[in-house]
Amino acid sequence: MDYYLTEEQKELVSTARAIANEHIKPVRQKYDAEGTFPQDIVKILGEAGLFGVYIPEKYGGRGMGVFELVLIVEELSKVDAGIALALAATALGAYPILLGGSDEQKARFLAPLATGEKIAAFGITEPESGSDPISLATKATKDGDFYILNGAKCFITNGGEAQINTIMAVTNKGRGARGISAFVVEKGTPGFDFGKKENKLGIRASVTRELLFDDCRVPKENLLSREGWGLILALKTFDATRPGVAAQALGIAAGALNETMAFATTHIESGETVASRQGIQHRLADMATEVEAARALLYATARMVDEGKVRTTKESAMSKLYASDVAMRVTSEAVRLFGDRGYLHDYPVEKMMRDAKITQIYEGTNQIQRNEIGLALIKEAASAA
Repeated sequence: MDYYLTEEQKELVSTARAIANEHIKPVRQKYDAEGTFPQDIVKILGEAGLFGVYIPEKYGGRGMGVFELVLIVEELSKVDAGIALALAATALGAYPILLGGSDEQKARFLAPLATGEKIAAFGITEPESGSDPISLATKATKDGDFYILNGAKCFITNGGEAQINTIMAVTNKGRGARGISAFVVEKGTPGFDFGKKENKLGIRASVTRELLFDDCRVPKENLLSREGWGLILALKTFDATRPGVAAQALGIAAGALNETMAFATTHIESGETVASRQGIQHRLADMATEVEAARALLYATARMVDEGKVRTTKESAMSKLYASDVAMRVTSEAVRLFGDRGYLHDYPVEKMMRDAKITQIYEGTNQIQRNEIGLALIKEAASAA
């Protein structure tokens, strides 16, 4: 389908595609096997100006938006979603600063993110608090010109690699959701350390770690917005970044479809190509239709986010929910269509199936997305009554 991309947007897609094919594809199996962070690829992405597409020009970015971020993440994820996540997760860590930071904070923290000189992480999930942020245990206690943070975050993407970390912590337990605040914690801050590096099923080129805070002294200047606004910033951030997760899922599904088409149209069995069989064509048709439907929903949502006229909580949740479910269906079908080969590390579709699973889980499980969508539908029905 023609989504009427501008010349600048087409150039971004072309740049991301070239980097994916020339620099990522040759090493994706290596990074997957080793589970190491792709610092060399991050440098290439930064030099190409891809980290800063959504960051305003006054802070060193390209002044574009979520739609352009989605285009880049999709293209990179067609080849390796784990490596693409270094960029996508940086956006997750950057958006609370974009939404709630002062001009001084934005200039200080966003400029090095825009160039890829530094990357970011977002810390809200805790060992006893996954999908329920109100039950956070990490505390931030005011002490003169500092806040003292104590607690731990788990399953943090870019954890340990990120120099800039946006952290949610409780500043007033008695206020519930209004007692959570957001802080920028820089790598190297005394009392800030890293725990276990997780050994994951998929996205193995993306580092996932615990973040540990032991009397970590954070300057009060690193408080975003004001006390009690942390959860609000987090929820608004998810509206902008869940399309990024959908883009990862879409890219994985589209990449698996591409690999399957290449295999089915060239592999010969019983004197004919796999794709010449009508039953196979029907399965390919379903895969392609779902990929295109996910893309249409995602692109429309990303453009809504950039318009900024209404909250997109429902649409962002829909995009993430649908694209991630499509990614699992399409990659599973790809493995089946490859036959025995689909189960081998020598072929990329088994990796894509492993990578797809996480998109149904992080930034809110798909059950949480259904909660968001259902509540939004009820509110819309009530307002229309």
